[in-house]
Amino acid sequence: MNGYTLMHEHTTIDLSGVKKDMDCRMDCFEETLKEYLALYEQGVRTIVDVTNDGMGRNSAYVSEIENKTGIRIVQSTGFYKEPFLPERVYGQSVQQMADWMIGEIRDGIEGGGPKAGMIGEIGTSKNTMTEMEKKVFDAAVIAAGETGRPIYTHTTLGTYALEQAAYFKASGLPMNRIVLGHIDLSGDLDYICRVLDSGVCVGFDTVGKNNYFPDEKRVEFLMALEAQDRLDQVVLSEDLTRKSHLKFKGGIGYCYLFETFIPMLKAAGLKQESLDKMLIHNPARILGN
Repeated sequence: MNGYTLMHEHTTIDLSGVKKDMDCRMDCFEETLKEYLALYEQGVRTIVDVTNDGMGRNSAYVSEIENKTGIRIVQSTGFYKEPFLPERVYGQSVQQMADWMIGEIRDGIEGGGPKAGMIGEIGTSKNTMTEMEKKVFDAAVIAAGETGRPIYTHTTLGTYALEQAAYFKASGLPMNRIVLGHIDLSGDLDYICRVLDSGVCVGFDTVGKNNYFPDEKRVEFLMALEAQDRLDQVVLSEDLTRKSHLKFKGGIGYCYLFETFIPMLKAAGLKQESLDKMLIHNPARILGN
């Protein structure tokens, strides 16, 4: 399918139980539908939804949005990070978890939904990988090896990315179909380049979250990576996870990347060819389109 791809979004998500904050239950169907229809008008034809088991995944909800918008929504399997992991991660073996992921990829999510097209977002904690998080990564590697599906990770504020890259290097999986998420939040271009040296792809996927890291610096980093001809390893997204991120609550909304950030990139001189890499060609390669 032609058109732009957002590689790291949540159509609906519920982290409110752990976070004790109802803003983290993003279940506003009509408002999300309205914004996704606007994304379609911006040329978006694919969204990778990286909400998995333990994050309030609702496959039927996402499928209904997909059907009403004409945007292909790639749904995901896997588990997030502590303290958001479901009980099964603590009780099952690595192979049992891998078999469950493989089942969701081959037979459908929760046994009857759409087939999972992404393993993700699987995560590490700030500056570390806990024992349970390593179980998830080990299971994801087995599932990816069996099915050929790509993996999308979460790094907490961009930390532990080099260690994630080294872990995947040792696994033998194809590095150019693994995306390490939130690398923009590291705030360190040299560090980002070292991660890219491993061969993985990276997500500049918190665009618009200026309270974490200013978009002006994201633009500066992307311009530098363009000059080094490294944008064939970069994908873009916003990672909206709260009701207050949506426009009806005064937030930036899903279209911010197209309405505000891309004009910033173009004003800085980024080439259309580079945008097409990050929003069309790289996602297509990663997803195996």
